[in-house]
Amino acid sequence: MSDADDNNSSGRRPLSLKRSGGGTVQQSFARGRSKAVVVEKKRKRVATPAKDGGAGGKQSGNAKGGESALAAKARQLGLSEEELVARQRAIARARAEAADREAQKKQADAAMQQRAADERRQLEEKRERAAREVEEAEEAARRAVEEEARLKAEAEEAKAAKESGRKRDDEPRRRPAAKEDKRAPDAAPMTDPASALEALGGRVKRKGGGAGPGPATKQQPARAKTDNRRRGKLTIQNILEGDEERQRSLASVRRAREREKQRRQDTSGGRDKIEREVIVPEAITVADLANRMAERAVDVIKYLMKQGQMVRVNDVLDADTAELVVEDFGHIVKRVSEADVEEGFIADDDADEAKAPRAPVIAVMGHVDHGKTSLLDALRSTDTASGEAGGITQHIGAYQVQLKGGEKITFLDTPGHAAFSAMRSRGAMATDIVILVVAADDSVKPQTIEAINHAKAAGTPIIVAVNKCDKHEANPQKVLTDLLQHEIVVEAMSGEVQSVNVSAKTGDGLDELTEAINLQAELLDLKANAERSAEGIVIESQVDKGRGPVATLLVRRGTLKRGDILVAGAQWGRVRALVNERGQQLDEAGPSVPVEILGLAGAPDPGEVFAVLDSESRAREIADYRQRKEREASGATSSAGASLEQMMARLKQDATQEMPLLIKADVQGSAEAIKQSLESIGNDEVRARVVHAAPGGVNESDVLLAKSSGAPVFAFNVRANKQARALAEREHVEIRYYSVIYDVIDDVRNTMEGMLAPEKRENFIGYAEILEVFNITKTGKVAGCRVTEGTVKRGCGVRLLRDDTVLHEGKLKTLKRFKDEVPEVKSGTECGMAFERYEDLQKGDQIECFEVIEVARKLEA
Repeated sequence: MSDADDNNSSGRRPLSLKRSGGGTVQQSFARGRSKAVVVEKKRKRVATPAKDGGAGGKQSGNAKGGESALAAKARQLGLSEEELVARQRAIARARAEAADREAQKKQADAAMQQRAADERRQLEEKRERAAREVEEAEEAARRAVEEEARLKAEAEEAKAAKESGRKRDDEPRRRPAAKEDKRAPDAAPMTDPASALEALGGRVKRKGGGAGPGPATKQQPARAKTDNRRRGKLTIQNILEGDEERQRSLASVRRAREREKQRRQDTSGGRDKIEREVIVPEAITVADLANRMAERAVDVIKYLMKQGQMVRVNDVLDADTAELVVEDFGHIVKRVSEADVEEGFIADDDADEAKAPRAPVIAVMGHVDHGKTSLLDALRSTDTASGEAGGITQHIGAYQVQLKGGEKITFLDTPGHAAFSAMRSRGAMATDIVILVVAADDSVKPQTIEAINHAKAAGTPIIVAVNKCDKHEANPQKVLTDLLQHEIVVEAMSGEVQSVNVSAKTGDGLDELTEAINLQAELLDLKANAERSAEGIVIESQVDKGRGPVATLLVRRGTLKRGDILVAGAQWGRVRALVNERGQQLDEAGPSVPVEILGLAGAPDPGEVFAVLDSESRAREIADYRQRKEREASGATSSAGASLEQMMARLKQDATQEMPLLIKADVQGSAEAIKQSLESIGNDEVRARVVHAAPGGVNESDVLLAKSSGAPVFAFNVRANKQARALAEREHVEIRYYSVIYDVIDDVRNTMEGMLAPEKRENFIGYAEILEVFNITKTGKVAGCRVTEGTVKRGCGVRLLRDDTVLHEGKLKTLKRFKDEVPEVKSGTECGMAFERYEDLQKGDQIECFEVIEVARKLEA
């Protein structure tokens, strides 16, 4: 049976080319199975996602004749039906969002165009209003002038009509004297110059709007001089009479009105002048000054050029010049100092009612290897001391301990080595109480005395902890007695300083120590306001390879939160993370809490004060100012002086041999301590010069700097990366790795001692007496001598003594025994001796023989 018969027997119609609405669809199933399905496509439909299961009903209804359109579309795209529906929904949602954005954009553009049209309309109305006001003022002035001229003309006509009869009767009698009357131009012939000028003057006055007499009008001479209405008018008649008193002419008034109109038009066409308060610092550029005044820089430059100063837009003006410019441009000057940018950086003290009790901050100080870190470990139940290189603490560690009673205490573990004096000073300044750890078997040592001085300078109370009392040779009483020499009087000796005998190894006395700390804290009544922006001090800083600059901060008041903008020394940034001493992430840190922060632009110097600000612009401004002051200070230090003393000091310094060094350490405090220790080594002949000291690993830029300065790289608790090591090998730059500061100081000291010139010492070896002097032709004068004491060696140094006076000092050229040259001659033996370039020898002279030996010099500790 054929396939067609099978299809017909099952009720399916065979697929033919004539039918456009059907077809066969190959369905794929799992494990490589497939099936051909005959479908019939009645009409083209667009598959849209249905709601509440509607799509499923339609598909089931259309699936009677085969696969649905949605399934076919999904199969064509290689997707499932659910994925196709999700894609169509996403496309529809994206189109709707795009339409909304386009509508919002059109609406915003329309609003902007409407605002611009409104502004233009208001400006045009303002201009039209000003123009109307000017035209109205001109029209009013014109009407006033015309009214005044009309009134004058009427008065003149009335007066002329009143006196016309009398003038007509007197005309025959006055006509012969017309040549002498300059005020009667009509009666005189036209050949008379005065009459012609008078007639011309009347016409000029009539043309100008006046009411002067015409050809048929006569004036009385007396009234012409007493008429105040004609006073001040410039006419030819007044010129001929010598009356030159003038008033402002009508043309002058018209020109003034035109200028005022032009000025009003210019003012109405632009914006009004705004008087601004301009802040003028100690130095400001021309461009910045113009920007603060909202003026064009070209106008400021033109003004300064008129004052005789040829400046450019980037030139710097002093405060006085800038103040004159601002005042002349019509603004208000506000003089400020450059240091005013730091005003308000550290706020005033808070009110007592806003403060709450806080945990005390304790600094553990003392001599090296007296058990400071071990004592702190006993309190923290940890083992930090075993992790320190060489068994000594080399940077400040900050920890917070919670006691059994719930009280919290913050500890700062300071180094005891002499090189870390600055760290101990910062620890004493940042703490409330100092625990002075003294070993019972070692008593008071130099760093113990230094810690006492730091605590006294900071005004911090001291608690004496006599450690290592478990040892057999311990003598706590001797410790307390030795402390009396440094004005530390304990309570057992009628003093005020608390003293506790402890043992970090066995744990004895730790409870008494914590009680003493709590008692001292209660006496101090330590409080702080936590509901404010944070302020505190930088304990330590470093540059971590993965995290960047990391700073350890101690919050003194306020609460430091993630995201705060702070300034620490010359660095600023936004706090990205807060980490405590256990490596836990914190959201905030309150008073007396030590915390590590990430996000600063660089590693701040330890001991600097930090504070949280409200804006990035203010933080950047303060940091830029501090960095600029640091650069100026370093530039001033390195600049050459001009005095004679400074010149001599430079010449002496040039003669001094220098050992350049480049130091990279794990933290900023260690780099600072190593730099100070190495620069203190040396004398007038040799000294160490630290080219660069910074925290962080050794990188390629450090190697290039060391290459250019000819310095080795000292890496303290850090390592060089792969690129830096390869570059150092190519450039032959030595990188030395250290973990203990003793080794750094000893290596540098030994190297510098090798640079010292050896000390020359004279060692007297013998004396000889001249018995006779012989003159030999080729050799010169030779002295026959007897060695009276010691030994005489060939080539040794000699001095010729005559009557116990040194006549010559030189070297022995020849030493002979009989005719043979011998290396040395001992006491009681005769020999022949000759000096180099000296022959004034006499019988009876004494010869002193000596050797010069070189002794290696040592640097003073």
